[in-house]
Amino acid sequence: MIEARELTKRYGGKAAVDRLSFTVRPGHVTGFLGPNGAGKSTTMRMILGLDAPSGGAVTVNGRRYYRSAAPLREVGSLLDATSVHGGRTARQHLLGLARSNGIGGSRVDEVLEAVGLTRVAGKRAKGLSLGMGQRLGIAAALLGDPGVLILDEPVNGLDTEGIRWIRDLLKSLAADGRTVFLSSHLMSEMELTADHLIVIGRGRLLADTDMRDFIETNSQGATLLRTPGAEAQRMRALLETAGASVRLDARGGWRVGGLTPAEIGELARTQDLAIHELTPVFSSLEEVYTDMTRASVEYRGTAGTYEAENAEDAENAENKEPVR
Repeated sequence: MIEARELTKRYGGKAAVDRLSFTVRPGHVTGFLGPNGAGKSTTMRMILGLDAPSGGAVTVNGRRYYRSAAPLREVGSLLDATSVHGGRTARQHLLGLARSNGIGGSRVDEVLEAVGLTRVAGKRAKGLSLGMGQRLGIAAALLGDPGVLILDEPVNGLDTEGIRWIRDLLKSLAADGRTVFLSSHLMSEMELTADHLIVIGRGRLLADTDMRDFIETNSQGATLLRTPGAEAQRMRALLETAGASVRLDARGGWRVGGLTPAEIGELARTQDLAIHELTPVFSSLEEVYTDMTRASVEYRGTAGTYEAENAEDAENAENKEPVR
């Protein structure tokens, strides 16, 4: 279990983490979300004793992590998969970590097989692809068979099979009663993997809640509506006249807000319009998260700020809306 109490980290006059309190419990995959600059990496580094807090405290299993007699057996972490000596082979890298923590060589072979790197165990780290390097980092996190895992962007560079593999792995580790703390900007994957969320913005806690509760509580209620193609535009006009918001849904059909499924059905009946589907839907994690953290985004890109090469380009650039 990881416990943070009033955890604070200041750099000069700026608070990167500001009186942050939360608990990461065993038996769950806990997602850690926040915009760039929100303080996620700093928080993870303080958990691992790599940065010292300016105030407050964070413990792992009831004590400061740096006091652990066998760190890799207690916590496995992946903060930067590229922090490997490029001249060492994958097996040499893991073997060095294992010996420093009293872990036998047979365990190195086990984790290499578990992450799918057995065939490239003798390859130098600098020759590994991004995805293989990521798997090596995950192997290092698993090396001590720890009860706590802290992973920052573990799916970077992984292909579709690799993403599904890490998702299933993290869920199985949590099901075994381990504490899994996962940071990622890939919202669709986080929604499939995590069952609890901690969301921060500008170093402060925004949410600490169950995944489904987070989505359902913060969603804008809507209904997925499907009608025969010939009647779709008539249905849309009818709904908009009644004050509903109507837009295309990524799954096909219309996403209707402002009216209940029963009200939509009654409207369709008055005009003898057929309905093939009426399903209440919730926003995605990405939509809810984006709305919640909009005010906390520190680094925001814009379009149309470059100097156009000619007058026509300049006019077009001025008319572009900022990318949000």
